[in-house]
Order: sequence, then C-alpha cells, then structure tokens
Amino acid sequence: MGEGSRILQGAREALAIARGEMPEKNYAVHIPETVDVRRIREKLQMTQAEFARVFGFKLATLRHWEQKSRNPEGPARAYLLVIDREPDVVRRVLREPGQDCL
Repeated sequence: MGEGSRILQGAREALAIARGEMPEKNYAVHIPETVDVRRIREKLQMTQAEFARVFGFKLATLRHWEQKSRNPEGPARAYLLVIDREPDVVRRVLREPGQDCL
C-alpha cells in the first residue's frame, strides 16, 4: 500500500471514528493542544498565500493562527500535524485525480 493510500485509509478510519462507527478500543489518538502554524509553513519555505492555497486554508484564517489571535480547532490541528510530518504525501493526495471525496 503506497503512502497516499495509507493516508486516504487513515482519513476513512478517522471519519468512521468521528461517526461513531469504530469502537474506541480500536484506536488511540493524540492531537496536541497547540500547533505552531508559522513554523510548519516556514519549514516548507512557503508564503502564507502558497500554504493556504496548497493545503486548502483560507488566507485570513492562516494569518489569525500565525498571529495567535485564534487557535486551530481539533480537526485542523490534526491536519496541520499531518502536513508537518508528511507534506509531500498531503500534496500528492490532494491533487490526485479520481479519488473519492470523504
């Protein structure tokens, strides 16, 4: 199974968890309370506009996060964690044609 397939499978499992379709004993999730969005973006050497466009965020929302006037909610923090750890996989999955929408 390729990296993109594993990410997609993980997203499907997350959706099943969110819907209550998977027993809690089958998973353990740790989502940090805070995420340094600016550090992630700068590590990827992207402008705010590029980061927002590539990963599907509103530019204004990204700016609020970086200025620490707002914090990403749980699902956004989880997504940012994946972007931080596997940005190329996220890029590839997001632009891959013919994928089912979750």
